[in-house]
Amino acid sequence: MTVHVLVGTSPADAARRADLAALADKLDAELAFLQLASPTLGDVLERLAKSGEAEVVLVGVSGGLGGPGISWLRRVAADWWRAFGDGAPRVSTAPTFMEEMSQWRALVQLARPITHGGPGLTSAAWEDVPEHRHQVFVCRGPRCTAAGAEQAWRGVVLGLMGAGLGDDDVLVTQTGCQFPCNHAPVVTVQPDDVWYGGVDQEAAGAIVSEHLVGGVSVQRLRLPRRRKA
Repeated sequence: MTVHVLVGTSPADAARRADLAALADKLDAELAFLQLASPTLGDVLERLAKSGEAEVVLVGVSGGLGGPGISWLRRVAADWWRAFGDGAPRVSTAPTFMEEMSQWRALVQLARPITHGGPGLTSAAWEDVPEHRHQVFVCRGPRCTAAGAEQAWRGVVLGLMGAGLGDDDVLVTQTGCQFPCNHAPVVTVQPDDVWYGGVDQEAAGAIVSEHLVGGVSVQRLRLPRRRKA
C-alpha cells in the first residue's frame, strides 16, 4: 500500500495547520510539517516505517516566502531515509509544490524516489557555518503571527533581495515567541541587540534600508531593552 503525505514547508503553513489538516483529510493523506508545527515529517515517516508501510509519497505545499525550495523537502526526506537504514519504506517526492488541490493526482504520479540516491541530496548549507554579519530574528509566536508576522518577514526578505544581500550578509531566521507580545510583530537584529516592535512590511523595509544597509538603527521602531549585568 502507498501512503501519501501532504507536507507543510513554510512557517505560514504552520500557522494554517487547521486548514491543511482539512485538506489532507480530503486527499486521504497524512499531514506533516518541515518546521514550526507538529507532527514533524521525521515523526510521520518513523511511524509509517514502523507500521510496515512499503511506499510513501511526499507532496509539499508552501504558503509563504519563509518556505524552503522543493529540493529541501527532498534532502530532509533523504537524510531521514539514510538514518533509518534497513526496513525504510520507498520514499518519493513530488517535483514541485502543490498550489491547488487539482494538482494533487498529477504530482503524486510524477513523484521520484529518493531511494535511488544520486546527486543533489546534500547541501553545503548543512555543513558550513554561514558567514553573515547580521542575523535577523522574526518572531512567529502566536501573537506575532496573528498580528501580521508574515508581512514583517516578507518586508525583510524583499528588502534584502532589493539591496542585493544574501544569507552570507544577513541571515534571516523565524522563531517562536520572543516577547514582548503587546508589541507584535517583533523583530530583533543581532549581534547589535536591537529589538523592534510593531513591524509591518513597510517598517521591515525601513529596518533593512536604514539599519542593515545604512548601519543606523530605526529609532521610531526600536523597543527599549534592559540587560541584566
